Amino acid sequence: MRKSRYMSRAKLSAVCLCASALALLVAGCTTKPVDPTAEWSPNKIYAEAKDEVSTGAYEKAIQLYEKLEGRAAGTPLAQQAQLDKAYAHFKAGEPALATAALDRFMKLHPASPALDYALYLKGVVNFNDDLGLFSAVTRQDLAERDQKAAKESFESFKELVTRFPESRYAADATARMGYIVNSLAQSEVHVARYYYQRGAYLAAINRSQTAITDYAQVPAVEEALYIMVRSYDALGMNDLRDDTTRVLEKSFPQTTYLTQGFKTRSDPWWKVW
Repeated sequence: MRKSRYMSRAKLSAVCLCASALALLVAGCTTKPVDPTAEWSPNKIYAEAKDEVSTGAYEKAIQLYEKLEGRAAGTPLAQQAQLDKAYAHFKAGEPALATAALDRFMKLHPASPALDYALYLKGVVNFNDDLGLFSAVTRQDLAERDQKAAKESFESFKELVTRFPESRYAADATARMGYIVNSLAQSEVHVARYYYQRGAYLAAINRSQTAITDYAQVPAVEEALYIMVRSYDALGMNDLRDDTTRVLEKSFPQTTYLTQGFKTRSDPWWKVW
């Protein structure tokens, strides 16, 4: 009799605990998080997002821009929010998300008056891709890195300059295109120098010729010619060495390679930004 009474009390306690847990669970499910922007106007949301960007709180700004996109859908302010969100992703060190946001904007708004800016920003995102903290420490520039981002940056700037030659961003885009082309040439020269330093002279000559053929009239061609001069000399090909020397002297009358050899490393070209 006592055992049965004890079991009943235990079961009653278990039922009470389950009921309490269920009540807490239901209460938790029905409690909605408070949205501080619920009563804000679209203009206020935009102003707050801009303030967050100005203080470097990019993640908070992105959340506000996303709210604004929904609440002001179909308006110029929503379009501006999409562009500003892409910029915030870029500043937050999220180039892939920035590029995705810009691609989405250009797909949704192909006739937007801000399309030139979208192309420019996409070019800048890829232009600066992978040029972060470690590049400052190692002093490594784009020419020594994967060239995929540089090529994508070039294509964005090229489309901008071609479609919107009068754009306020066209001049800067053109300048950056010049740096990118030299970077791509310098990438070939880095490989050529690597081969030369390891005695692979024919490989060094071939990579130097690629830089000269594909990227004519850029500064990197000067070193490419010098690598060819040294490689021909190492192979005992004196006629080709002398011919290349004349080309180097004619193309770069002020060259110091022939008297001073390979240059020491200087600040990377992109440091101007």
